[in-house]
Amino acid sequence: MASTDFAIAFLAGLIPILFWLWFWLHEDRQRPEPIILIIITFLAGMMVVPIALPLQKMAIDLYTGNNVMFVWVIIEEVLKYSAALIIIFWNKAVDEPIDYIIYLITIALGFAALENTLFMLNPLSAGDYVTVAVTGSFRFLGATLLHVLASATIGVFIAFAFYRSTAEKVMFGTFGLFIAILLHALFNFFIMEASGGGILIIFLFVWMGIVALFLLFEKIKLLEVTKRPLIRK
Repeated sequence: MASTDFAIAFLAGLIPILFWLWFWLHEDRQRPEPIILIIITFLAGMMVVPIALPLQKMAIDLYTGNNVMFVWVIIEEVLKYSAALIIIFWNKAVDEPIDYIIYLITIALGFAALENTLFMLNPLSAGDYVTVAVTGSFRFLGATLLHVLASATIGVFIAFAFYRSTAEKVMFGTFGLFIAILLHALFNFFIMEASGGGILIIFLFVWMGIVALFLLFEKIKLLEVTKRPLIRK
């Protein structure tokens, strides 16, 4: 029964995430990424979750109050960024600025898929299907997009340093990591304090961030068009 509940929760967490993955990959449809590398990156994002959980449990013993939440955010964002550094930072398939954003979003979605599964598992096991549906819907429109926005922020910073040295890329990415941690921490802090309409307002800010991400996608595509001919010369 437990394995069946996990399978159902996993599918409920995965299927909406696959929609978002398709949606964001569509932004790179002119020069799509290797599907195998996308799958590996997505699975790497999922594998961050079992690494993060014991570290977050340790944080409960070491910190109190909002400090616990902030440390949890740091653990998640650092591990997701580390996965990106290991898998895609040096990969030859990353041959244009936008690729960094695509792969970091893919890692974020892999992470969100398994995290959403765990959030729905307990109410599903208890037969509370209303809570499962509400939790899935809110995470689809809120927490999942927050993960996308945070990781994409790192990707944007690295993308703008695409034609710079490796050291500068790392520096830009690290600065993006600090911004991602700040965005994620602010979301968690306000979502814990909010109720009713306040939650929708917080979601609105996340959606505004996603709109800004769309605009940055277009700017980075333009960067590719203008810079690459100069590099080739």
